[in-house]
Amino acid sequence: MDLIAGLLADLRAETESLVEILRPLRAQDWETGTPAEGWTIRDQVAHLAWFDEAATRAVADPFGFRRSLASLDPGFVDTVTEDSRTLLPHEVLEWFLRARATMLETFATLAPRDRVPWYGPDMSAASFVTARLMETWAHGQDVADAAGVTRRPTARLRHVATIGFRAMPYGFAVRGLPVPTDPVRVELTLPDGTLWAAGPADAADVVRGPALDFCLLVTQRVHRSDTALDVTGPTADAWMDVAQAFAGPPGPGRPPRDPE
Repeated sequence: MDLIAGLLADLRAETESLVEILRPLRAQDWETGTPAEGWTIRDQVAHLAWFDEAATRAVADPFGFRRSLASLDPGFVDTVTEDSRTLLPHEVLEWFLRARATMLETFATLAPRDRVPWYGPDMSAASFVTARLMETWAHGQDVADAAGVTRRPTARLRHVATIGFRAMPYGFAVRGLPVPTDPVRVELTLPDGTLWAAGPADAADVVRGPALDFCLLVTQRVHRSDTALDVTGPTADAWMDVAQAFAGPPGPGRPPRDPE
């Protein structure tokens, strides 16, 4: 299996994991608020569907997509969310399933290094699919939290960890902070007990711990104090306070859990 096919297979599996949570929901459940303030389950799914369609457009018509960026309203994400609230829950689910299927078919035609335009810098097709998996997993976590479902972590967390590691400079830059030059090593334990690692083996700054905790933190789905991450060195310490795997302005993150 080549790189793109493998990534798409994992994205399909992540999609199925989310859909398993969505299908049993009653219509009123879709209006349940998620940990992302102001966003319901409906909003989370519509967000994924809209950007899946945008991804397909970016591949089908890259020049037209780039032209559309020049007139993009900075608040377009909020507009998309508001517009989607006119749809019934089953219509949102059908939209997501249709948009995701079309996107998967479209990206199956690309080579790993083919360039795809997006709302930030262009990305390789391989990086783009990895980013869509990260987004699906992160928004799926919001849905699971709202629905009261505990998801079983899988080896697909390595894709989220990859994006989180590579995005280290972005977390600083998006906040107007100097980007550190000291390297950081990340060593994470995947759900099956195997080690996932990135960064120089001899780096003085190291982040170690469960892959799930790292992925939740870099997607801002957990407060740092609620993770079991072991952080060594000033650069790694500063990074964990600003870690952000997704594009866009820094979010507020999650508050610490209430002490028992």
